[in-house]
Amino acid sequence: MEVIFLDNGATSFPKPEEVYRFMDYFYRHYGVNPGRSGYDLCREAGELVENTRKMLTEFFNGPNSDRLCFTYNSTDALNLALFGLLQPGDQAITTTIEHNSVLRPLYHLGLQGVEIDYVPFDRNGFIDPDDIKKRIKKNTKLIAINHASNVIGTVQPIKEIGQVCQKQGVLLVVDASQSAGKVPIDMKEMNLDVVCFTGHKSLLGPTGIGGLYVAEGVDIKITRAGGTGVRSAQRTHLEEYPYRLEYGTPNVVGIAGLHAGLKWIQGKGLSNLHYQEMKLTERLVNGLKEQDGVTLYCQDDLTDHISVVAFNVDGMEAQDVGILLDVDYNIASRTGLHCAPLVHQQLGTDKIKGAVRFGIGPFNTEEHIKTAIQAIEEIVQFQKKKKN
Repeated sequence: MEVIFLDNGATSFPKPEEVYRFMDYFYRHYGVNPGRSGYDLCREAGELVENTRKMLTEFFNGPNSDRLCFTYNSTDALNLALFGLLQPGDQAITTTIEHNSVLRPLYHLGLQGVEIDYVPFDRNGFIDPDDIKKRIKKNTKLIAINHASNVIGTVQPIKEIGQVCQKQGVLLVVDASQSAGKVPIDMKEMNLDVVCFTGHKSLLGPTGIGGLYVAEGVDIKITRAGGTGVRSAQRTHLEEYPYRLEYGTPNVVGIAGLHAGLKWIQGKGLSNLHYQEMKLTERLVNGLKEQDGVTLYCQDDLTDHISVVAFNVDGMEAQDVGILLDVDYNIASRTGLHCAPLVHQQLGTDKIKGAVRFGIGPFNTEEHIKTAIQAIEEIVQFQKKKKN
């Protein structure tokens, strides 16, 4: 029986066939340490790394590919940015819509003397740029914000927030874990200072690869040190980008997969893929809204959303719904707090151990959505009979 994979908010699955093929081909033929020597295999590996760096820079509309640094994932990138930019006495403004990849680093920085302020989202799941503006003080160093929520799918007004930051002289650090590969991200137009991304979600690459793009004039403090393959006699870590934030042997096969995933997206068209996913999301939301006994969160209007839907079956814990979906219907979903506890606190779902999340990807079909709607309908009916 086919697994209906609706956990694309966690990681995209399956990947395009081109990704699997290219990773296998590249690793078999060029899977060596890139840029460390002059033989052909090493040069080929290095060229792939640099070409992917350039592709991603163009994808985010950055002017200088040297400012694109590879990391393990978004969490790794966000840690580099936040620990490298903030120091005791600074204020950082963030929101209640954040993932733990932002919340936990900021919490630890708070223990070291950084002041943290949290802006709540409104009833529809959006952050008001004016609410951020009101929190800015003389010691405000940066705003850290999730571009698209991994729980309720709302896409924040990053361009407007970027305008506030630019006028106030405050840095803007964006977590693009969910948005990169779904909606356009433009460093210049949106006034972004740092954008952090992962490869294994909507960029359709493998796990273990991600990165950050750092705008000109933003210098992230060096918090690690190691080999770069460049100027090996120098005792200190290199100051210039990308080496400033890259350490040791890169995940070359991961970069190869990310390269192939990005090429696939560009071939299909970012807007085309988003339109396809949102049509399925609309059908899913409408099907769930028709059911008496299902509670949806921030899905009244799908404008400025990505294809992530959170809901609960009344009277049931999310985990139990997820088990039924898996065992009885072969549907993969995500349940719980989704590593975003403040979202659930504000929604009140923390008291019922979170919510069920469906994440729709480019390989989901109308038949998948039809089956999911029917499955929830049957679970709702089962719960009602159980009550009676």
